[in-house]
Amino acid sequence: MKTLILNTPGQFSYSDTDIDTSLEPHEVLIKIHRIGICGTDYHAYRGKQPFFSYPRILGHELGAEIIALGDEVTSLHVGDKVAVEPYLHCGKCQACRSGKTNCCEQIKVLGVHTDGGMRELIKVPASKVYPSKTLSYEQLALVETLGIGSHAVNRAQVQAHDLVLVIGAGPIGLSVIQFAKLKGAKVAVLDMNASRLAFCAQQLGVDTTILLQNESPLDDIRQAFAGDLPTAVFDATGNPTSMMQAFKYLSHGGRLTFVGLFQGDVTFNDPEFHRREVTLLASRNALPEDFRSIIAAMENGTLDTRPWISHRIAFDQLINTFDELLKPESNVIKAVIEV
Repeated sequence: MKTLILNTPGQFSYSDTDIDTSLEPHEVLIKIHRIGICGTDYHAYRGKQPFFSYPRILGHELGAEIIALGDEVTSLHVGDKVAVEPYLHCGKCQACRSGKTNCCEQIKVLGVHTDGGMRELIKVPASKVYPSKTLSYEQLALVETLGIGSHAVNRAQVQAHDLVLVIGAGPIGLSVIQFAKLKGAKVAVLDMNASRLAFCAQQLGVDTTILLQNESPLDDIRQAFAGDLPTAVFDATGNPTSMMQAFKYLSHGGRLTFVGLFQGDVTFNDPEFHRREVTLLASRNALPEDFRSIIAAMENGTLDTRPWISHRIAFDQLINTFDELLKPESNVIKAVIEV
C-alpha cells in the first residue's frame, strides 16, 4: 500500500509498505479516505513536536471506511464510514481506571507515538471508530479536531455567563470557539493574522476579534469585554511567549487553559497568580463522549466545519505542497488530504 513517511524533520518520502490484514477479535481494518493536517503534523515536520521520534507515519485526523471486521466485532459493519479516535490507551493505569483515557500513562497517539494514517489501510481497535450514516469522509476527518476544543471547553467548565478569550485562530482555536459559542458565552479571539480573524467573524460569529499589533493587547482585550477581563482564557498557539503572557489577561478568579504545548518550561509570577486566584488547566486530547456528541451535532446541523477547509491536497502531491502550507501567505485555515 502507498505510504507517506516523515523520515526526519523536513523530509518526507513515499513508500510501498506491507500490511498484515489478519485481525484480532476486537479489531477492524479501515481504508483511509481523508486526512486532516493538524498542528501536531506541522510541528513534527519542523522538528518541534514533543513526545516524538522519527521516522514516523503521520496522520491522526481520519475519515475512513471499514473494510474488514474482527470475529467479535458485532456493532459495526463493512462499508461503514467512520471517524477515528486516535488515542490508544492501556486500560490499566490509574488514569484509565478513573475514566481519563485521554491522558493514559502509557498512551500511544496514532501519528505521534505510533504510526498513523498517512497510508491506505490501518488496523485499529473497534472501540476507536465512530460510524455515521450521513457525514462525508471529509467531515469525519474533522471530528478529532473538534474533540480537542470540546474537551478543553468542558475542562474549563465554560457557561453562558462567561467571557471567553481564545488566543490563536488555527484549527484548534476554531474548535474551542465553536464549543464556547455553543455554551452561550461571549467570545473574543486574539490572533496576529487578519485573514484568520476575518474568518472567525464571518463564519463562526465571534463577538469580537482582536488583531495582535503590539506586545500588550490588554487594553484591546478590556475593550472587547466592556472594560472587564475574560473569565476563561484558552491559549491554542503552542507559542511559549503567548502562553506565558496569557496569565496577564485573566480576570480575578479566572481559568486559563493551555490547549497547545511547546518543548520547554512555563513560568509565571507567583504573587500575581495567587492574588488573582487563577485556575491553570492543561487540556489533552479528548474523551469518547466528545466523539459521540460531536458526530451527533454534525449530523443534526448544529456544527458545520465545511467552511473551515481552505486547502484540499491529493495524497500523491503532499510532498510537493507541504512547505507551502507552512507559509503565512498561504492563508491555510484547514488542509485536508484526499487519499
